[in-house]
Amino acid sequence: MNPPPKFPATTLLTLLLVSAGCMVGPRYKKPSAAAPPAFKEQPPVNFKEAEAAGWKQSQPGDAYSKGRWWELYKDAALNALEEQVSVSNQNVLQAEAQYQQAKAAVSVARAALSPTVTTAPAVTFAGGGTTAGTSAGSGTRKSFNLPFNVAWEPDLWGNIRRGVTASTATAQSLAANVGNARLLYQAELAQDYFGLHGKDGEAELLTRTEASYEEYLKLTRDRFSAGIASDLDIAQAESQLYAVQSQLLDLGVERAAFEHAIAILIGKAPAELTIPPVTLKTSPPPVPPGVPSELLERRPDIASAERQVAAANEQIGIAMAAFYPNLSLTGSGGLESSSLAKWFTWPSRFWSVGSQLAETLFDAGRRRGVVVEQRAAYDATVAAYRETVLTAMQQVEDNLAALRILAKEADKVQQTVQAANRALDISTAQYRSGTASYLPVIISQATLLNADVTAVTLLTRRLTASVLLIEALGGGWNASQLPTRQDVTAPQRQPGAAGPGGEVR
Repeated sequence: MNPPPKFPATTLLTLLLVSAGCMVGPRYKKPSAAAPPAFKEQPPVNFKEAEAAGWKQSQPGDAYSKGRWWELYKDAALNALEEQVSVSNQNVLQAEAQYQQAKAAVSVARAALSPTVTTAPAVTFAGGGTTAGTSAGSGTRKSFNLPFNVAWEPDLWGNIRRGVTASTATAQSLAANVGNARLLYQAELAQDYFGLHGKDGEAELLTRTEASYEEYLKLTRDRFSAGIASDLDIAQAESQLYAVQSQLLDLGVERAAFEHAIAILIGKAPAELTIPPVTLKTSPPPVPPGVPSELLERRPDIASAERQVAAANEQIGIAMAAFYPNLSLTGSGGLESSSLAKWFTWPSRFWSVGSQLAETLFDAGRRRGVVVEQRAAYDATVAAYRETVLTAMQQVEDNLAALRILAKEADKVQQTVQAANRALDISTAQYRSGTASYLPVIISQATLLNADVTAVTLLTRRLTASVLLIEALGGGWNASQLPTRQDVTAPQRQPGAAGPGGEVR
C-alpha cells in the first residue's frame, strides 16, 4: 500500500491564509439617519424641577436607567403589575423564544466553517450455495469495515463567515425585539392601568353628582308640594338624575375591558385578576427628553432595524461570492478486514484523499440577478431603518406637544370648574328664592358636570401621554444591552433548563 501523499507546509499555510483573509463584498457601514440638534417641542416643566424629581437632561433617574421607569409614578400596585410583564406576557415570551431560535441558527452557520467527520461501521456476512467438493457453509464471506469520512469546504471567499455574521446580526436584532416587546407591553399596561383608574375617577365624580342631583330632585318635589314649582321642574330634575345614573352604569363596561386587558398583559385569565377602584390624583412626572441623537442608542426598535441592515449587507457579499469557484476537500480512511481478529491491525488500514474545484460557467444571469436582488433588499432595510428613526422622532415630538398643551388645558379647565360651581350656586339661590326658573340650574349642572368630567379625562390623558413619551424615549433601554457576538455564539441552553422569562443580556 502506498504511503499517504505529503503536502508542502507552504501550500497548507497559503491555503489557510487565503481561507481566513479573503472576503468578497462590501464592508458594513452603519447608515446615517436624521438627528436634529434638539427637539422642536419642549417638556412642560423646566429642568430644575426635573432634577428635583430625580432626573437629569442626559442621565435619567436610577429607576428609569434600569428599565423600571414605571416606578416614577410611585404606585405600588402598578409596580407589581409591571414586574409580571417580563415573566408572564406571552408576546414577550414569544420574542424571547425567537431570539433563542436565532442564536441556534448562528451555531448552525458557524458549523460550516469546520470539517464534517462521519463514520458508518459495518459488519457483513454473505454466502451462497454449495458446489461439488465443498462443504456446506464454505462459501460464507465476512467483512468488517470501520470507515471515517472527512469533508471540508474552505471559506475562500468569506461567504460562510458572512453567513455567520448575518445570522449574528439577525439574532441581535431579535434580542432588541425582546426589549422592544417588553417596553411595548409594559407601556400598554400602564396606559390601561391609568385608563382604568381614570374610569374610577369618573365613577366617583358621577356618584357625587348623583347624590347632588337627588338632593335637587327632593328640593324640586318639596317646592312642587308647596305649589311653588311645576311638574315640568320635577321632570327636568328626574331626567338629569337618570342621565347621570345611566352614565355611571356605562362606565362599568369600559372599566371591565381595561381590567381584562391588564390581565392578558400579565399572562392571566381575566377571571384571575381584580383591581380595586382608585382615583387618580397625582400629575405625571417630569420627563426631560434629552437630545434627538440619543434616540439612536435608546430605542430598541431602532437598534433592531440597524441590525437588520447589517444582516442585509452580509447577504450582498454572500451573493457576490457565488461568482468565484468553490473548493471541496475530502478524505476517508479506516480499517477493513475479512477477519475479526485482524480488523484492528495496521495492515487493515485504508485511506483516500481528494479535492474538487467547482465553478459555474453559465447560469443565464442568475448570480447577477441575485446580487441585484440583495442590493435592493439592503436598500429597503436602510429605508426602513431611517423611517424607524423618523417615526421615533415624531412620537417624541407628539407626546411632548401633548403634555405641554394638555397641561395648559388642565389649568383652563380648572378655571371652568370654578366658574361653573359659582354659576350653579347663583342659579340655585335664584331658584330657591323664586326669582328664576329651574332651567338655569339645569344648564349650570350640565356645565359643571362636563367640566368635571373633562378635568378627570385630562389627567388620564396627561398620564397616558407621559407613558407614551417614556416609551418613545426607549424606557431606559440602551444599545449596550444588545448581546455581543460572543454572547450570541455562546453554547445554547438545554430546552427547559431555564425559566421562560430569563433576561436577554
